[in-house]
Order: sequence, then structure tokens, then C-alpha cells
Amino acid sequence: MQTTRADLRKLLEPGVSAMGFELVDVEMAGSHHSPTLRVYIDSPRGVNVDDCAKVSRQLSALLDVEDPLPGQYTLEVSSPGLDRPLVKPEDFRRFVGETVKVKMQQPVLGRRNFSGRLVEVATDHVVVEVDKESFSLAFDDMERARLVPRF
Repeated sequence: MQTTRADLRKLLEPGVSAMGFELVDVEMAGSHHSPTLRVYIDSPRGVNVDDCAKVSRQLSALLDVEDPLPGQYTLEVSSPGLDRPLVKPEDFRRFVGETVKVKMQQPVLGRRNFSGRLVEVATDHVVVEVDKESFSLAFDDMERARLVPRF
């Protein structure tokens, strides 16, 4: 049975929270021969390298015991960065008015990629305005969403 992102979040979130951080996202990256488990953390005061190292040690011990992933992989813990992932409805609420990029699992009105201003967050969807046209995008149908940094 394959471990899902949701499974990993459920496993890692309590430990990250207990250390005073928010688990922003979890993703598998890299190649089949050299997979990487990326864990993004944040806190109201921000995250520094020492925080990432501390969380990495804690999660490494937990992952060694629970062993949710087959084979070897590299664990990376970092801050979400300027283009932070938006995963939970609370993430979207926090950034209403900002520019976001959303990739859908299936096309919505003929397109899968949306880059525009986040104008509304409801219980099951968000509304993104792209070129003065509004699109309702369901949380359950999103492949990924990220904040677009302002420069």
C-alpha cells in the first residue's frame, strides 16, 4: 500500500506542532532512484536554519520508527519560501487578495492552470479572478496551489 501525502501529514503534523511550528506541506520529489521527502514548516516568527535542523532530527527519528516509505530517501525540512504552498482552507483565507497559482487535477472550463487574484474562500472552493473573469475552483479538485510572490 502506497503512503499518501495525507498519510504523511497525519503522521508528521503532531510532532511538528509539538515543537511550535506549523506543518505547511509535505511532498515527494526527486527521481525514483533518489527520492526526497520535503517537509515545509512555518511559524509566526519565521523559520531559520536551526529550526529546520531541529525539526529534521525529530522527524527523522519518527520516520525511522514508523517507516512509512519504502526504501531509502532524503529528508529535507525547510521554510515554505516566498511561493509558499497553499494546502488548507486556512492558508487560502490568510492570503485573500494576493496572487495565487492553482493547478487543477482535471480541466475546469478547458484549463488546468489558473494564475490570478484570490478573491474568495468558501468551505469547499476558492474563487480566483484571472483577467477580470472569476473561476470557482474546488479544493478537492486541486493538484497544487501556491502563493505568487510580489516583487
